Amino acid sequence: MIFSFKKLKGIDHKTEILSGLTVALALVPEAVAFALVAGVSPILGLYAAFMVCFITSAFGGRPGMISGATGALAVVMVSLVNSHGVEYLFATVVLMGFIQVAIGLLKLGKFIRLVPAPVIYGFVNGLAIIIGMAQIQHFKSADGSWLESGSLMLMLGLCAATMAIIYLLPKISKVIPAPLAAILTVSAIAIGLDLDTKTVGDLASIKAGLPSFHFPEVPFTLETLKIILPYSLILAGIGLIESLLTLTLIDEMTETRGQGNRECKAQGFANIVTGFFGGMGGCAMIGQSIINVSSGGRSRLSGIVAAISLLIFILFASGLIEQIPMAALVGLMFMVSIGTFEWATFKILHKVPKSDAIIIIAVTVLTLVFDLAIAVLAGVILAALVFAWDNSVRIRARKSVDENGAKLYEIYGPLFFGSIATFHEKFDPQNDPEDVIVDFKESRVVDQSGIEALNQLTQRYSRVGKRVCLRHLSQDCLTLLGKAGSMVECNIEEDPNYTVATDALA
Repeated sequence: MIFSFKKLKGIDHKTEILSGLTVALALVPEAVAFALVAGVSPILGLYAAFMVCFITSAFGGRPGMISGATGALAVVMVSLVNSHGVEYLFATVVLMGFIQVAIGLLKLGKFIRLVPAPVIYGFVNGLAIIIGMAQIQHFKSADGSWLESGSLMLMLGLCAATMAIIYLLPKISKVIPAPLAAILTVSAIAIGLDLDTKTVGDLASIKAGLPSFHFPEVPFTLETLKIILPYSLILAGIGLIESLLTLTLIDEMTETRGQGNRECKAQGFANIVTGFFGGMGGCAMIGQSIINVSSGGRSRLSGIVAAISLLIFILFASGLIEQIPMAALVGLMFMVSIGTFEWATFKILHKVPKSDAIIIIAVTVLTLVFDLAIAVLAGVILAALVFAWDNSVRIRARKSVDENGAKLYEIYGPLFFGSIATFHEKFDPQNDPEDVIVDFKESRVVDQSGIEALNQLTQRYSRVGKRVCLRHLSQDCLTLLGKAGSMVECNIEEDPNYTVATDALA
């Protein structure tokens, strides 16, 4: 996990730097807003955005992906902060980081492969809707009411102008990233004409000094661990799920492949550092990642530039950044929302299996109603149940009688816990001849339930005084079939070689 500037050769440095600057501008309102959601000072969100973005960009497993303070984590943090205070949040973020590093060291990031395409569709669509809906608050005043008609129309106009520039500029020129050009143009119009519209400074002041080392001021007791451990586990899980799914999405956009386990370790290390330096923690940000990739950011340089630019904003340029109209950033995020949503969903819903369509819709809705972790886990469980059900009815047996009068059952399809009932229905011990052969050349015994089903089958024939021969089983099956004894026929040249998933072998 060593970063080297030698890896930056061959990239378009200008594009990477401009893309990073664009991302930095987009990070400011998001970090401030999510800090407010978590119930902490906006500076804690900005510090987290800087540190998490810098460390993951330099050492993470997905160059071009942007990380920082996120809403998915903030909604979990708020109850901890309200109940125990911000110091417990810092301790929780540190422990969260250690958990994520451990997950990376154990190479558990590979399990993101178990997330099927319908779940990813639902995840992306849900986040796109959330990103869009989160911008609505900027059209309201502090008391929650809509802006006055004049202010509202001005906000809408500047927002529309931003979106138009982002959409049209790439068709004319790609010298400068369209999002950056849009922000600069709309900001120049608003400042030059002295328009009375909401700015970044209306959210909160972003001026501060360098983050300093701060050991969380919490008692080192078992009671403290009981408080922070549940939150740490939830935050670590949500952070890694969002990060690894975003990594998968960026992989598809760039047609490259990131390293999930390396990203887990980098995210964990970033959160450990953030917790000790007074930040609220973070994970991958799908919106800012898409801004970066769409603007041409492909290497680690763009993320590093974004993080350093954000720190410069905090230290030296807060006055200028606070003058940027919120309409420009809102328009940018609306375009991110539109670009993130998988519009192909509407075309494929009536073409894919009904179960996949239901999973896409369910994950989208659950992402909106609950949170990302619950939605993805529910989607994976639902997909697994559908898969198990579909395969449970696919096991079948071709029946025939050989030249010696023995009944031959040729089994097709997987034998596992979901298919054993159908498997048993295929056999007729009472009416079968004295000799029965069950051939598994075209089948596979998947788990311990399948092994037990074979033991039960041999017992059924043994009770009525008939002989059953099991052919073409793996060595693993032969070892576990203790009750079958001499009823198993071995053929070393033809028997398959695979491992049965059992507790004994785990």
